[in-house]
Amino acid sequence: MSATPAKTQRGIQSVEVAGRLLQALAAARQPMPLVELAGAAELSSAQAHTYLVSLLRLGLIKRTPGEGHYEAGPLALRLGMSRLTQAPAYRHAMPQVQQLSAETGYSVAVSLPTPEGPTIVHYAHAGNPLHVNLHVGTVMALGETATGRAYCAFQPQALWQPLWEVQHQGAGRARWKAFLEELDAIRKRGIERAIDAPSPGVSSLCMPLLDAAGQVLLLVTVIGPTGSIDAGWRGSAARQLRQTIEAMAATLKENP
Repeated sequence: MSATPAKTQRGIQSVEVAGRLLQALAAARQPMPLVELAGAAELSSAQAHTYLVSLLRLGLIKRTPGEGHYEAGPLALRLGMSRLTQAPAYRHAMPQVQQLSAETGYSVAVSLPTPEGPTIVHYAHAGNPLHVNLHVGTVMALGETATGRAYCAFQPQALWQPLWEVQHQGAGRARWKAFLEELDAIRKRGIERAIDAPSPGVSSLCMPLLDAAGQVLLLVTVIGPTGSIDAGWRGSAARQLRQTIEAMAATLKENP
């Protein structure tokens, strides 16, 4: 007896069409004008505009100031964050992150690798006044932050090079070569730091949590005032950060 073929469940065609617009935005990784977005979704501009009005009302997309291009909206970002924070590495890391912040007295950011770059999904604020605007949802710059450079150092180049080129338009071959050399040094140390950068008076150290294949699961960044945080490669902050990453790895191994 032959098996009965599975029935194709009925869906809502208009929802699927709207999904094509969202998929086009996700693939572009940057704001898109109406004509370009409609073309990517294989729709006419008039047809796309109708769907975009509803997506705007839902908060799944938003328009950029000035140009009015379309990009992911607050609801889409919240949905993405919800999915990212279900990762086992993230759940197991939270107790160690809170402990690290309490023991050092510094703020600690947890970032996950996303197509847009390393994105903060948890920020343990220690109470020290920091003149830096960091919060859940912040995407860290690739070349200008310790988190961004650590992200690049332990990720396949194909995943981040297009984004780096967008963020460093006009950078010459010398800047690119120097950046690759920086990444080699980070991989050898296993840790990266930023002193008074990208914000004056604020310094940080970052280390990744890697899986068995050497891929980034998440990144942990300790952040504090330059005058008080020990940013030495073998200083107290680096030592405690390294111990935290090792504890996370051990916990994840025991509870995959």
